[in-house]
Amino acid sequence: MPATTLSGISVLAANYAVGERKVPNEALADLGCDPEWIVKRTGIQQRFQIGPDQATSDLAIAAGRACLESANVSPEEIDLIVVGTMTPDHFTPSVANLVQSALGCRAAAFDVNTACSGFVYSLVTASQFIKTGCSKRALVIGADAMTTVCDPKDVKTYPLFGDGAGAVLLGPAEQPESGSPKEPGILAYELGSDGDQASCLLVPGGGSRQPLSQEVLAERSNYLKMDGRTVFKWAVRLIPEAIQTMLDQSGLQLDDIDLIVPHQANVRIIDAAIESMGIEREKFVVNLDRFGNTSAASVPIALAEAVADGRIQPGKVIMMLGFGAGLTWGSCLFRW
Repeated sequence: MPATTLSGISVLAANYAVGERKVPNEALADLGCDPEWIVKRTGIQQRFQIGPDQATSDLAIAAGRACLESANVSPEEIDLIVVGTMTPDHFTPSVANLVQSALGCRAAAFDVNTACSGFVYSLVTASQFIKTGCSKRALVIGADAMTTVCDPKDVKTYPLFGDGAGAVLLGPAEQPESGSPKEPGILAYELGSDGDQASCLLVPGGGSRQPLSQEVLAERSNYLKMDGRTVFKWAVRLIPEAIQTMLDQSGLQLDDIDLIVPHQANVRIIDAAIESMGIEREKFVVNLDRFGNTSAASVPIALAEAVADGRIQPGKVIMMLGFGAGLTWGSCLFRW
């Protein structure tokens, strides 16, 4: 089995940005969405949506710029940008290219498309560049403008999603002094895929399989289609399995984990994990009530909030879990 540790990596800063419009559940009533149903079934009370002149890159740029400012690092120091997204501005260039240009970095830049797992995939990828010495300062962003691919006429799917971006800055860790906390970095990780269930969560039209056409538009195949029941059951099974895998790989116990940052899809999925594993609710970062499901942005937004409110400190052990379309999942145990 290949090594799944990437030590000697520090998170230098974290920050986020959201769409310019705050949209409470009540604002969706005109679309036929029941505000009380949304809260009862998902725990979501509001979300943020991009304005008419915004796109995914605008969110990613804002989050990236805020992250660099938090770290007091200049764009010229960034040599790698990795963006996890499923809603790029264009087929090409990548969102990462647009971020590189806007920030004025001289950096390699590319996107990773694993939907809601995109940030964890991107974090692990960038960490390998840092570990091998191929990068000194890597900006990792999860960004999605999900309202651009969700059908306003689908009252069971459209209310779930919001638009946002979260960013972290990675760099090599300083050598720990004698008696100091253990070396920061990835203690364990797993990236997974189950393409047999691809049809459970996909945008069927608009790509090379079904190029955009009048027929695709008439069938609304350019919007996200989700088998909610199947995805829900899969996610409920996945989270406990992913947590246990991280514990087995790292040799840690559940009590050694200071905080769990899951993908913010549905509070009932998180509640099921809490119940099945007997985990204290305080260990979980939950903010989907205020942001909705922001896909690849959900984990880094939650991380940034936890850093800002002091829940994440140097030496703390943080577990990140992403899961979504593909179907894909990514889990990562990180010593801050």
